[in-house]
Amino acid sequence: MFTRIDHVMICVPELAAGIAQFNKLGFSTHPGGEHPGKGTHNAIAFNQDDYIELLAIRDPAEQRAASGKPGSADTALNEFIAAGGGIRYIAIQSDDLAADVAAMRGRGVEVSDALDGSRCTPAGLQLKWKVATLGARNVLPIFFIQHLTPLAERRNQVPAAKHPNGATVLDRAYIVSDNAHAAAAVYARVLGMPQPALVKGTVIMSDMAVFQIGPTGLGVVQPYAAGPAEEALKRRGPGPFQALYRTTSMAAATRWAQEHGLPPLPRGIRNTGEHAMLATPDVACGAYIGFVGPE
Repeated sequence: MFTRIDHVMICVPELAAGIAQFNKLGFSTHPGGEHPGKGTHNAIAFNQDDYIELLAIRDPAEQRAASGKPGSADTALNEFIAAGGGIRYIAIQSDDLAADVAAMRGRGVEVSDALDGSRCTPAGLQLKWKVATLGARNVLPIFFIQHLTPLAERRNQVPAAKHPNGATVLDRAYIVSDNAHAAAAVYARVLGMPQPALVKGTVIMSDMAVFQIGPTGLGVVQPYAAGPAEEALKRRGPGPFQALYRTTSMAAATRWAQEHGLPPLPRGIRNTGEHAMLATPDVACGAYIGFVGPE
């Protein structure tokens, strides 16, 4: 069963610079390690149960070789980064990936087997998982992961610390489309979930279908007016563009960003009545990073 959004993958040109920028946003971000045979390395900002992954190319030749393999999710990574980077994939967590792959195939979804994945952290901890990616007939910016290393051990890969911005958990991740109803029908079949009705999103100025996956939401959206979703669609085309995090203190997130040289983050009011604010792509490595919570 799909249990939650596991993480968002944000691709950056240079890992150290990406870490520095997300630290300015108030995320406690640390090097995560290398992906053997992939030519990439990453950094991690852990929340309660999910995390942000910053991904960069470590060895261009190795990465090019890896991207040429059939079914590789690394295809065109260099081009994506050169075009401005940002959120490339949203990872959906499974508690039984082999069963979920079989169920997807039963719904006519083209998806890979559950394949082994791993990386070695700077401290020498070996992390292992299973991963499945969608095939050419179902090209969506999501993939599926089942962690084989327990959460407590995975947390040990980075120093224990609370985020200075007060962020605790991913609330929702958004994927922009030029036809939210049609796109949501495809996601419904892939995820094996009912297609949600469209509702108005007042911060991203979009009609949105929100799939509730455990405690996290996956929003498939179509802009109805000028705003972040419309900007993202014009700049990059359909795909992931925003991750929204719950914080224990909007004031803390605002203060930390300003104290570290970032401009004031734009604010808006959600259709729930909650106040939210957004770090824009120019300060969040090509992504929109949102915060919602009490003052």
